Amino acid sequence: MAGRLENKVALITGTGGGQGRAAAVLFAREGAKIVGCDLKARDNQETVHMVIEAGGEMVSLEPIDLADAAQVERLVKLTAKTYGRLNVLYNNASAARFAPMMEMTWEDWEFTIRNELHLIFLMTKAALPLIVQSGGGSIINTASVSGMQASHANFAHAAAKGGVIALSRQLSLELAPNGIRVNAISPGAIETPGTKSLFGDPQIYEMLLKTIPMGRVGRPEEVARVALFLASDDSSYVTGTTIVVDGGKLAL
Repeated sequence: MAGRLENKVALITGTGGGQGRAAAVLFAREGAKIVGCDLKARDNQETVHMVIEAGGEMVSLEPIDLADAAQVERLVKLTAKTYGRLNVLYNNASAARFAPMMEMTWEDWEFTIRNELHLIFLMTKAALPLIVQSGGGSIINTASVSGMQASHANFAHAAAKGGVIALSRQLSLELAPNGIRVNAISPGAIETPGTKSLFGDPQIYEMLLKTIPMGRVGRPEEVARVALFLASDDSSYVTGTTIVVDGGKLAL
């Protein structure tokens, strides 16, 4: 039985761990050829090893700064040279600094917007010609419930992720004539290497769980399965929307 992504090429950013790693392994298992990247070279190579060991196919570029246009172009060229096409772009990678407005520095604001919003513009802009040449496909952008609901010390992150949601909606309108679907995923609290230190504080963790009706944080694989749906032909009539993966947090 063919996988849901059989013969598709998927470029996934931030494959060094967490949701990106989970997606790389899952997409490969479903038949996709994977192009990955990460700032953390060692962690990313571990993901490549995991994919290949499981019988999948993956090439990668690391370390990489996705907010640098020249480096992003190198990643797209690697994709074109290796596979000659691109069917799925999963803009997963991001990095943020947290503080309320009155305490946030310009450097922290700039860092967050650069590494959560600018990098999606640059990656999408660079990849679009190859996706169009490939006959269309799916673009998936990682947003956050923070872009949909206010919370403490989240100023720049909320602004950036709200921008990702708006950007995704706008792109869905612009790219529909090219046969390209664009959607966003808004995760809530997900257990990843980036959230490990926060969840490690028992007091903060207990307070967090009280805001989640399901009473637990999510796993990277649970986000990856939603990304698989959006990447596959199962979502062939889905574009311009944001799927929330938060254990019911926004329902409160």
